[in-house]
Amino acid sequence: MEIPPLRAGLFGIGLDAYWPQFAGLQSRLEGYLGRVAAKLARPGVEIVNLGLVDNADRAYAAGREFRRQEVDIIFLHVTTYALSSTVLPVVLRAKVPVIVLNLAPAAAIDYEKFNRMTDRTAMTGEWLAHCSACPVPEIANVFKRAGVRFHQVTGVLEDDPICWREIDGWIEAARVAARMSTNRLGLMGHYYGGMLDIYSDVTLQCATFGTHVEILEVDELSARRREVAPAAVAARVKDFHAEFDVQADCQADDLAEAARTSVALDHLVADYQLGSLAYFYKGSGVPENEATMASIILGTSLLTSRGVPVAGEYEVKNAQAMKIMDLFGAGGSFTEYYAMDFKDDVVLMGHDGPGHLRIAQGRTKVRPLRVYHGKVGRGVSVEMAVKHGPVTLLSVVESREGRLSLLCAEAESVPGPILEIGNTNSRYRFSIGAREFVNRWNAHGPAHHCAVGLGHLTDRLQHLGHLLGLEVMRVC
Repeated sequence: MEIPPLRAGLFGIGLDAYWPQFAGLQSRLEGYLGRVAAKLARPGVEIVNLGLVDNADRAYAAGREFRRQEVDIIFLHVTTYALSSTVLPVVLRAKVPVIVLNLAPAAAIDYEKFNRMTDRTAMTGEWLAHCSACPVPEIANVFKRAGVRFHQVTGVLEDDPICWREIDGWIEAARVAARMSTNRLGLMGHYYGGMLDIYSDVTLQCATFGTHVEILEVDELSARRREVAPAAVAARVKDFHAEFDVQADCQADDLAEAARTSVALDHLVADYQLGSLAYFYKGSGVPENEATMASIILGTSLLTSRGVPVAGEYEVKNAQAMKIMDLFGAGGSFTEYYAMDFKDDVVLMGHDGPGHLRIAQGRTKVRPLRVYHGKVGRGVSVEMAVKHGPVTLLSVVESREGRLSLLCAEAESVPGPILEIGNTNSRYRFSIGAREFVNRWNAHGPAHHCAVGLGHLTDRLQHLGHLLGLEVMRVC
C-alpha cells in the first residue's frame, strides 16, 4: 500500500489596504512566509502554500483550494495585522486543525534604529512588519466562538530552537494522525474470553482514528501455510538466525513451523494491505489451526519490527496504541504489569507473544515453551528487554461515556534482573516512584495492556490528542 505524504496547508495573512500605503511591506511579508515554507518542508511532507491571504474574497478561494487539495493540517503564519474575516472562511471550508504561527521576524525591534527614521509612513510600515502578535487575540476569539480547533506557537522566525521544536512536533503528530487515518487493522480470531477490559467498540476506533478494519479468520492463515514452499521455509529459518538469538534447545521442527507461519503471515498482510494486526484463537480440535497459532510468535515479532505491530489477545485498543508509537518512530511493544519490585522501586512489565526487535536491549532470544500460560500453545517464543534509557507508555482508553482518550507516562528502562521465561520483560523506573505510578495509572481505568516505545514522547502525544480531539492524560 503506497503511503501518501502529509499534506500541510500554509498561508499567511495581511491587509490589502496596506500594500499601496507601505512600500515593500507585501514582498517582505511574502519573504517571511517563504522562510516558514522552507522550514516546514521535509521528506514525506507536501507543503500546499497559498501565499498571503489579504481580503475576504481570497479567503474564500483559499478555503476551497485547501479543501480541494485535501490538506491534513493548516499552518497559519500571522505576518502582520489582518482582519479575522480574512481567516475564518479559510479554516471553515478546510475543516482541519489549525496551528497559528505567531512568529516575529526578529527577537526584538531595533528601537534606536527605528526611532532614527525620519519618514513616519516608513516607520509605520516597519512596525507592521513586526506586529504579528497584534491580531492573534482577534483570531483566537473568532476561532473559539466558531468552534475551530487551533493551537498557537509563539516565538521567533529564526534562531528559536524551542519554537521550532514545537512546530516540528506538530508536523510529526499530524503525520501520525494522517497515517492512522489510512491504516488497515486486521482482526483475526476473537477476544480472550472473560477479559472484559479489552473488549472494545471497533466502530468507535474507526470513527476516531479513521482506521479501516479487516475481519479475518485463522483459517485464512492456515490455508496460506499450506502453500508455503520448502525453500521459503528454509530461507525464513535462516532469517530467524540472523534476526534473533536462537537458543540451542530450540527444536528444528518448531523453527520450521514458525517459519512456515511467518511466510504465510507476510502473504496475509500483503494481500489485505495491513498496517497492524490483533489476534487470538482458543479453538481446539482443528489440528491445522492449532499448529498455526502455536507457531505465530516469531512471525508476528518480525512484522512488529517492520512497522506492522501485532497485539495478542485480540487487544484492539492496544494495537492502535502500538501503531501510534511505531509511527512516531518509537517502536511500540505489547506490555502489561508483571510484578512490582519495591526494593529497587521499579515495575516489571512485559508480555508473552510478539516483541519489537528494533527496541530491544541486545538481541532478542528465541526460547522453546511447552505451554503458554492460560492459552493453547507450544513451540517457540521470544524473550527480550526494552533498550535501557527513556521510554513512554501509551494506552488507548475507552470510557463509560463511549469516548476514547490517550493515557501516557514517561519512564526509564533500567538494567537489572528480569524473568527469563521466554517473554518480553523489562524494568521501568518512574519519576514519581513505582507505587505512585501504579496508583495514578490505574485510576484512569485503562485496560491492563499498554504499548511501550523508546524516548519521552508525551509532548507529541498531547499534540496528537489535540489534532484528533482526544483528551490526553499524563501520569508522569
